[in-house]
Amino acid sequence: MEQQSDLQKRLLLALTLSFIVFIAFDLFMPKPVKPLDANATAQTVQSEQSAPQAVATNNSAPIANNNAPAISTTEPVKAPALAPLATVDALTVVKSDKFIYSIDQLGRIAQVTMLEKKYEYEGEKLQLLNPNWVKPLEIRFSDADLNAEALKTPYTTTTSTVDLESGDTKVVLTQKLSKTTVTKEIIFYKDGHYDLNINLSTAEAYFVMPGRRPDADHTIYLVNQGAMLKKTNSEIQILEDGDVDEKLNGVNVDFASSFDRYFASILYDFDRPLKVYTQITRDDNALVFIQGEQSFALHGYLGPKESTVLANINPKLTDAIEYGVITFFAKPLFALLEWFHDSVGNWGWAIVLVTLLIKLVLFPLSYKGMMSMQKLKDLAPQMKEIKDKHGKDPQKMNMKMMEMYKKEGANPMGGCLPMLMQIPIFFAIYRVLLNAVELQGAEWALWITDLSIKDPYFVLPILMGASMWYQQKLTPNTMTDPMQQKIFQWLPVVMTIFFLTFPAGLVLYWLVNNLFTIAQQFIINSAYEKQKAAKAALRK
Repeated sequence: MEQQSDLQKRLLLALTLSFIVFIAFDLFMPKPVKPLDANATAQTVQSEQSAPQAVATNNSAPIANNNAPAISTTEPVKAPALAPLATVDALTVVKSDKFIYSIDQLGRIAQVTMLEKKYEYEGEKLQLLNPNWVKPLEIRFSDADLNAEALKTPYTTTTSTVDLESGDTKVVLTQKLSKTTVTKEIIFYKDGHYDLNINLSTAEAYFVMPGRRPDADHTIYLVNQGAMLKKTNSEIQILEDGDVDEKLNGVNVDFASSFDRYFASILYDFDRPLKVYTQITRDDNALVFIQGEQSFALHGYLGPKESTVLANINPKLTDAIEYGVITFFAKPLFALLEWFHDSVGNWGWAIVLVTLLIKLVLFPLSYKGMMSMQKLKDLAPQMKEIKDKHGKDPQKMNMKMMEMYKKEGANPMGGCLPMLMQIPIFFAIYRVLLNAVELQGAEWALWITDLSIKDPYFVLPILMGASMWYQQKLTPNTMTDPMQQKIFQWLPVVMTIFFLTFPAGLVLYWLVNNLFTIAQQFIINSAYEKQKAAKAALRK
């Protein structure tokens, strides 16, 4: 029978190796990015106002194309070849100090340029939207002929420029079609949200879209991206890119979001439900359609998923920020991180303070666990003696072990609970620090000028590895298996290699966690020695 005192180290080893596998998956598994098929098959969307008609799920014909094919409800349809966005002039430009929206001649938000320096990459301003993807505010009609006409008929505008800094806020876009006239009145706000009013001169079945997700994240990390629906029953449904296999028909939602790691395009109405339909592209992504009305008012947001910004617009919008399967635990952890940031004004120091708070909260459990490991270390010779003497009788050996544990007041499982409790905490903070747009361009100190990217000089990963190695030296070790000992000894090196490309904010968390654990170990080692000395004095 294996020594029960090994359980703590075996558990720690298993958890660490599991973490490495988890991180390796995030780092080295390629994202499910497939080239968008410009000739995607048209899909069918059911409308309550009309018989089933096809809604084209291509990526919108260029305005210049006058030969858009008729759309059939029974046969696949190929969309016309796409023209590069740069060849289409902006109909209206919406300017603020933080962003520029370009509205094209089909009444869609064709591009968003982020003006803040923290979003720049190699001196270039960040543009959020892929020019070949479906755009926000695109309208699709259920009537196939009307839809084909709408995809090649340009809008007119009341203004070519909306300057939010000068007090301008509104633009009215008009599209005159054979059966109806479409009017879009949009009021923009500096925080990135807008009010949208759509009016049709005649009753026609149509849908408005939040567009395909922003295409602004091209890092190596495997993060959720695709579409999100917040249903009126409070359920959140993620339609992840590359993994969508179910079409939705007439689902009532509070909002529909198309999102990547840091940014989102959201259409929402918290006063009455929006009815949503989805279609699946050939690369297993979801296109979201919101059913419109002849006179239809709703709201939108297009920009970074900043918690404070979304909360100021409407607290319910913060549900558009997700951290994967552990969102339920990660959200309150981010709220704590945000509170510390508001107090000290620095995201790096906020990470340090959150780590310290977590260590303090877990200290009573850690204290008991580490004291138990110290006792087990001292009992190692007796455990070996029992094993040598009763190794052929596992039942009797186990009984003798338990008698010894009871007599000496040792608990072989005492160190496991703190480790188990840290699992959800670590994975939650991992997701928070990986997904929080607030860390983009956020300085900490000295050479760390952006917590969302790797340490340019690899100082933090090397310090993290060194602290992990030193922590191992201080921690009582009862492992007897040579293979396990070798694996455990090499873990600091393996972890350092993994962390070389990690965001600096995450490496900072791990480093600080190690340093606080080392401090804890010194305190507990000192307390244990005093305890041993006191017991020895009593025996005399």
